[in-house]
Amino acid sequence: MNRSWMFIPGDSDKKLGKAQGLGADALILDLEDSVAEANKAGACDRVREYLAAHRENSTSELWVRVNALDTPHTLADLVAIMPAAPAGIFLPKPSHGDDVEVLDHYLSALEQQNGLEIGSTRIMSLAESALGALNLGTFVGVSKRLAAMTWGAEDMATDLGATTNVDDNGNHFLVHQLSRANTLTVAAAGGYQPVDGVYLDFRDEDGLRRESVRARKEGFTGKMAIHPAQVSNINECFTPSEEEI
Repeated sequence: MNRSWMFIPGDSDKKLGKAQGLGADALILDLEDSVAEANKAGACDRVREYLAAHRENSTSELWVRVNALDTPHTLADLVAIMPAAPAGIFLPKPSHGDDVEVLDHYLSALEQQNGLEIGSTRIMSLAESALGALNLGTFVGVSKRLAAMTWGAEDMATDLGATTNVDDNGNHFLVHQLSRANTLTVAAAGGYQPVDGVYLDFRDEDGLRRESVRARKEGFTGKMAIHPAQVSNINECFTPSEEEI
């Protein structure tokens, strides 16, 4: 079970080059939000090469965030990277559990094509749109590949037409708290790892620690990271103490 899930832009040679030394339990090599439209094809090539070079000796599990199913890129992303056998695929902006099932079918075909064990590629997904949040219950039991669920407030705010996702005190608005709580519930019901969302202020170590400690008390077993400085903090907060063990 991965405590820290660190996003790495798939088109950044510099950040890819440093990724193995970050200490993250899982790396999510990103082909979506962190990659400009003009760089997406090149990012696929870089990520495939990175997977091929490190999959046998990586210190972290290697996952890939593909582009959403409502874009023209998803299948091209998968065709490009599956020969290098990622540990899992992060599916962004799902609208329904059926989206996970579609991805499952794609993966089965590409595993067969590339001589990989059928079912070996796992899936992680999340609630980050209004429709996806409303349909979270449909993710329970949808695929044996689905291994983890998380949530996101940034794209959700855009979907809602909001100017921000937090109040004047820095607390998420109720709609995002609801999405977060439902993600935890769905993960428990489906037997998936519940992973807490990102903490955007990477300079605020105390704030990250408070949020991580609270998330662990609630039932989350890991957290997303957007900056290398967050990884060790997250790992520490989600590691059971000797007393707990």
